[in-house]
Amino acid sequence: MYARERQQRIAARARSLGKVDVMTLSADLGVTPETIRRDLTALEEHGVVRRVHGGAIPADRWGLEPQLAARETVMTDEKERIALAAMEHLPPEGSILIESGSTPAKLASLLPHDRALTVITPALPVALALAAHPLLTVLTLGGRVRATTLAEVDSWAAARLRDVYADVAFLGTNGLSVGRGLTTPDHAEAELKALMIRAARKTVLLADHTKIGAVCLHRYADLADVDVLITDDGLAPELAAEIEAAGPEVIRA
Repeated sequence: MYARERQQRIAARARSLGKVDVMTLSADLGVTPETIRRDLTALEEHGVVRRVHGGAIPADRWGLEPQLAARETVMTDEKERIALAAMEHLPPEGSILIESGSTPAKLASLLPHDRALTVITPALPVALALAAHPLLTVLTLGGRVRATTLAEVDSWAAARLRDVYADVAFLGTNGLSVGRGLTTPDHAEAELKALMIRAARKTVLLADHTKIGAVCLHRYADLADVDVLITDDGLAPELAAEIEAAGPEVIRA
């Protein structure tokens, strides 16, 4: 099979399945993983796919951001383990920031009932879930509510973040790569994420391994801005070491 024919098959499969991975393509097409990686690089240079860790996704899906409800049904076991590991970074008292997203929301659902904390969040589902918690003070940021994430964004929310300084910020992300840092598809979410990092003494990033290697449109931080990355054991140890060399401690839950 000529390279061009093989690349056409890879592109067709990516469009059909939404994602392709190197090892499966290598086995199915009877070539080495290095050959597949070169094919994916060529396809990326022609704007057909975008490379992610272990494979690629169609370029025309790159800017799409799934609805919160859809994300809550994906990688549920991994997100549970990540959230449980994040509990170790809760302060005994004081204030925390919890961002929007399915993994930070999982952490919010696990907050202990015997600890007095102030929780600052742009996420309406998080605020509603914690409102009846007897020992918590829950503060929202106000602002425009994004339908995709149910997060409050834009100038009202940003203004409030500029006036607070929390003990720990728990964030999620759409993309994380050593070369590009932390990225997200929406510019308003990117602004808020950057401000949350600046508004906390410690930043803990919660991201399952499918986010590692992904790059989205708007960059909002470097890896060095993150203190701890909590992911799952689907992240290869060698990539975890590469991320740690860029700044954050990496925990594979």
